[in-house]
Amino acid sequence: MWKGRNPEAVLEGTGELGGPGGWGLDDAAGLLARASVPIMFPWPLPSGSSALTVLLGALTSLFLWYCYRLGSQDMQALGAGSRAGGVGAGPDACSQAGPRGSGDPGEGPRAEGLVSRRLRAYARRYSWAGMGRVRRAAQGGCGLAGGAGPLGIQRPGLLFLPDLPSSPFVPRDAQRHDVELLQSSFPAILRDFGAVSWDFSGTTPLPRGWSPPLAPGCYQLLLYQAGRCQPSNCRRCPGAYRALRGLRSFMSANTFGNAGFSVLLPGARLEGRCGPTNARVRCHLGLKIPPGCELVVGGEPQCWAEGHCLLVDDSFLHTVAHNGSPEDGPRVVFIVDLWHPNVAGAERQALDFVFAPDP
Repeated sequence: MWKGRNPEAVLEGTGELGGPGGWGLDDAAGLLARASVPIMFPWPLPSGSSALTVLLGALTSLFLWYCYRLGSQDMQALGAGSRAGGVGAGPDACSQAGPRGSGDPGEGPRAEGLVSRRLRAYARRYSWAGMGRVRRAAQGGCGLAGGAGPLGIQRPGLLFLPDLPSSPFVPRDAQRHDVELLQSSFPAILRDFGAVSWDFSGTTPLPRGWSPPLAPGCYQLLLYQAGRCQPSNCRRCPGAYRALRGLRSFMSANTFGNAGFSVLLPGARLEGRCGPTNARVRCHLGLKIPPGCELVVGGEPQCWAEGHCLLVDDSFLHTVAHNGSPEDGPRVVFIVDLWHPNVAGAERQALDFVFAPDP
């Protein structure tokens, strides 16, 4: 019962959803239930007042139901936006089907609306200065939720920034500092892998720190997952962690950012997929590369080399295969997600705001 308070006075104090001292999304159902309770006044009432009371109660109930539905859809879209990035699964090509979802474009409209709203909120708080590509992405069209790039084989699943140079493989000089740092850290990173390695036979319980296989023959140990540090794994791999801390373009504050060891067993093949965005490139440092391993990105085949980096734009359709024999052993690479070299500083800050890691 309102007890003398009109509905407008109550709703003015709601504040943001979930904010301190205000109504949260979970409270909406209770409000709706209370609004549907008959409002009791001294009897008899004039016929005009009774009709007005019934109408006011019905309108209040409809308004609260609408707020509840709108809030529910926004929260679902937030979850869909995180999942559509495919960003929490880890560094390898098979990881697009990881715990936070697939990198496929199918999550489209809800994620698109959420990303657009967040980008506009960021611009209102700061400005659009230096964010021409991000602004065009926020305006919709081909910019969000699986828009195709200039080539049909480039299909980022969540965010496409127009006018970024499109090439399946990025020259190493584009990220020279980070490439040289990782290559100089090759011995330390390889030692770290030896310390956490196991037989990968699948006949023993999964060792501590290793993620469940995302596909047959595909294993990974993550130091960063969806922009969040994994402390226990970082402590076990001090050389790799020091290298990550020295990188200039590591996406360490963004859910598109992952880093870790990727293992592919002989006979395993990861069919073509596209990553969530063209705003990043994946740096592959070869650790153990037996014969018969191949990476095809955008129709262009390449192979890793031990101690050397390969920069890949995984928003292009890509396939990974280990065609070697069991005696050759697994293919092992250390993969780090870096910003695309042509994404400007203002654009990085805006996307870090929109795609901030889960708290």
